[in-house]
Amino acid sequence: QVELVESGGGLVQAGGSLRLSCAASGTIFSINTMAWYRQAPGKQRVLVATITSGGSTNYSDSVKGRFTISRDNAKNTVHLQMTSLKPEDTAVYYCTLRPPFTMNDYWGQGTQVTVSS
Repeated sequence: QVELVESGGGLVQAGGSLRLSCAASGTIFSINTMAWYRQAPGKQRVLVATITSGGSTNYSDSVKGRFTISRDNAKNTVHLQMTSLKPEDTAVYYCTLRPPFTMNDYWGQGTQVTVSS
């Protein structure tokens, strides 16, 4: 059974940085596409960044140049390094895992990121 556990959220001032981590278990981690989504209060959940099994990355326009997604296959972990944080980055951040050849995502429980102005 796949399990994802996020950590690293918290309260930070605008302009600051945070590093989110997501530890996966119950799967051969390296073969999966990993992603981070976020959901701000009263808004829909949106895709923030993805990283494929081969290490290719993609970012939403709103975070491009400020956030970096990376993976450590030896530790079954994906990270989201967030810099130059803005109040509009405030949201619950979710880690997802997508096995190859499927459209089904596994979701973590989420971690709160709050950016104060």
